[in-house]
Amino acid sequence: MVASPHPPAWLRALLERRGPAVMGVLNITPDSFSDGGQFIAPEQALVRARAMIADGADIIDIGAESTRPYKGAKPVTADEELARLKPVLAAVVALGVPVSIDSMKSEVVAWALDQGAAIANDVWGLQRDAGMAALVAARNVPVVVMHNRDSVDPALDIMQDMAAFFDRSLDIAAKAGIARDGIVLDPGIGFGKTPEQSMTALARLDELAAFDLPILVGASRKRFIASVSPSEPQDRLGGSIAAHVIAAQRGARIIRTHDVAATLQALRVTEAIESKR
Repeated sequence: MVASPHPPAWLRALLERRGPAVMGVLNITPDSFSDGGQFIAPEQALVRARAMIADGADIIDIGAESTRPYKGAKPVTADEELARLKPVLAAVVALGVPVSIDSMKSEVVAWALDQGAAIANDVWGLQRDAGMAALVAARNVPVVVMHNRDSVDPALDIMQDMAAFFDRSLDIAAKAGIARDGIVLDPGIGFGKTPEQSMTALARLDELAAFDLPILVGASRKRFIASVSPSEPQDRLGGSIAAHVIAAQRGARIIRTHDVAATLQALRVTEAIESKR
């Protein structure tokens, strides 16, 4: 199957509007760093998805394996990931908002796309599962390519590492036949990075404009916030909003957040104030 030359209409509409789109996080896992276990029951997950849509979420990002960016996440098999998704995904898709499947396994992504998921979100940027790029190309779906590292290196120039990583991912995508304008880049805040490197990635986010691709940022409740203002994940709303407002000002077109209503309000107020300049 030949890749579509353009992203789907729903994604184009979101990316072309004035403010960034908001992606709501739905973790159906027992061990996600911020909300593990809260929404693993299907009825709780569906209530959460409905609430985020009511709050203004443009996309729901659903994941069934913790990819928490710190030590402690427990890898699960594809069968276990699918067992968590099967009672939930089709019902979330039926709510009518585009659904992103957050998985590093092509087998899981393929099943989710069969159920109506509209975008693949790969936290290893097409570089971990050898079948992911071919799947994305064959299904003609957009893909979020996230920067990641197996280990943290405080001495690293994180922006150089990110650029090299994205170059590799884009080469893999091109060879698989994925249309370039169906790709969204994610700097992977917190993943394989020190808190200082995460903040550098946010501060210098506009450098990723060199790739001429839309940028997604998910800084919600991440640990770098606590390095500035000591806090537990559930108490990092203010820091999350600050990071996301800065990300939007530096070009992010999609903001991934646990706190949809507050984030959307902050983005809209920022835009309204800026419009008066």
